[in-house]
Amino acid sequence: MPEFEYRKSSYSDPEAECVEIATNIPTAIAIRDSKNPTGPHLGIRPIAWTTFQTFLKAAP
Repeated sequence: MPEFEYRKSSYSDPEAECVEIATNIPTAIAIRDSKNPTGPHLGIRPIAWTTFQTFLKAAP
């Protein structure tokens, strides 16, 4: 399996703490804490990520 390629959100401050996301593997999304890049990550299915994004865009 290829390694995750993490990136920070364009909304993130490059010097601040944030989460990073990897979307380069079609069957998995990985989310990790930028302060601890070698620590654990949260793995979710792409449909869950899409649902989450849709919810955020609809929020006031």
